Amino acid sequence: MELLNNLAIGFQTALTLQNLLYAFGGALLGTLIGVLPGLGPVATIAMLLPSIYALDATPALIMLAGIYYGAQYGGSTTAILINVPGESSSVVTAIDGYKMARKGRAGAALAAAGLGSFFAGTVATMIVAAFAPPLTELAFKFGPAEYFSLMVLGLIGAVVLASGSLVKAISMIIFGLLLGQINTDVISGVPRYSFDVPELTDGIGFVAIAMGVFGFGEIISNLSRPAESREVFTKDVKGLWPTKQDFKDAAPAVLRGTALGSILGVLPGGGALLAAFAAYTLEKKTKGRPDEVPFGQGNIRGVAGPESANNAGAQTSFIPMLTLGIPPNAVMALMVGAMTIKGIQPGPQVMTSNPQLFWGLIASMWVGNLMLVILNLPLIGIWIKLLTVPYRFLYPAIMVFCCIGLYTLNNNNFDVYMAALFGIAGYLFMKLGCEPAPLLLGFILGPMMEENLRRALLLSRGDWTTFLTRPLSSGLLIAAFLMVVVVSLPSIKAKRQAAFKEED
Repeated sequence: MELLNNLAIGFQTALTLQNLLYAFGGALLGTLIGVLPGLGPVATIAMLLPSIYALDATPALIMLAGIYYGAQYGGSTTAILINVPGESSSVVTAIDGYKMARKGRAGAALAAAGLGSFFAGTVATMIVAAFAPPLTELAFKFGPAEYFSLMVLGLIGAVVLASGSLVKAISMIIFGLLLGQINTDVISGVPRYSFDVPELTDGIGFVAIAMGVFGFGEIISNLSRPAESREVFTKDVKGLWPTKQDFKDAAPAVLRGTALGSILGVLPGGGALLAAFAAYTLEKKTKGRPDEVPFGQGNIRGVAGPESANNAGAQTSFIPMLTLGIPPNAVMALMVGAMTIKGIQPGPQVMTSNPQLFWGLIASMWVGNLMLVILNLPLIGIWIKLLTVPYRFLYPAIMVFCCIGLYTLNNNNFDVYMAALFGIAGYLFMKLGCEPAPLLLGFILGPMMEENLRRALLLSRGDWTTFLTRPLSSGLLIAAFLMVVVVSLPSIKAKRQAAFKEED
């Protein structure tokens, strides 16, 4: 009963004309940012922070939240259409979504991503409302040792989900981990592997690697083909909506992705990203129809599962921020900054001292998700029009947008040069048959793994057994070990190779 009263307060706040307009503005701006490669929600919210001084706290936070989950929707659009993930959590969507677009099924992929995201967002919002206090307790149980073990499990999962050779997948993860070491040491403050290049002291930007490997690499690969086979998309677009069979295939994937994303989103440090990778791994392990399209070749489950997971993760990442004042990712850190600007102390007292803000923000997420579906589904037809643009016009436009996005990150040409370098690397990966997704996961998780490893060892005074004596940590490491054992079994190895041969 108390929950219903709280939601009534929330909807009363969220459905005022002013708050509806700010929710719509945030959702629309978020979608545009997601679609434009390079401009992520972090950069946009950082740029908009000065503008909230003139606003009340509730509409300001509703608008910033709309930008965040709107970008999750928009990021999938570029991942599916031009193989450039606008968001780190859209990397996995590109694997099957882009293949669907090339087969003339971009409409089905975009609709599956949009509807899956809406369902996941709706469920996750209800979870935030109902389970914020108990889920916060779960997040409390995760110390540095548990985070390290969780990330080890995530990396091993990435090896398992990578198509083709296990050796190549492991090599890509190690390469990603090594790239993640180029930064300034968190504890000592000493630059590492920067080779006296000032721009490298802050590390290589994720966007530069993602755009280079996926976007520029794909363009170089296409330009290396004969003109007649160069078109990225087939002109024969087979309908804007998923078929009845698509809905049957995607529905269980959406449910699984929503459940995974809702749990992992609560965890600090890339919960939504881990959720997307975990959902894709789960879909590959889940038996589908005998005649379904193989993964990596345009399977709709490979779009619906990760998209639902990253959207659910984006919503539930508000739980630690709202209830504990602990930001689980960069966007939530900016949200905490926005609350501080408005004179609100983030933490457990927000729920009691400012119920209108707390429940209004939660209700606005549901309203915002509904707005995003209404906004995005009619736009599918417009996005599909991109498919008819000849490649000789399309690729310079992609290059221009990517370069603008890269330059605006730090107002520095260096990011553009880095992306060009990784574009050549991406082309080489394609030629060598190496999948780039594990590289990106290794790059993102590497610094976080190192930080949590060092913190765990500092707390245990250098005792390595801390990872095995803590029940949650040892459970995650055992799961990772079992995953390695299962993949190494000769029968599983043979089945895996046969499955990936079919894909090729």
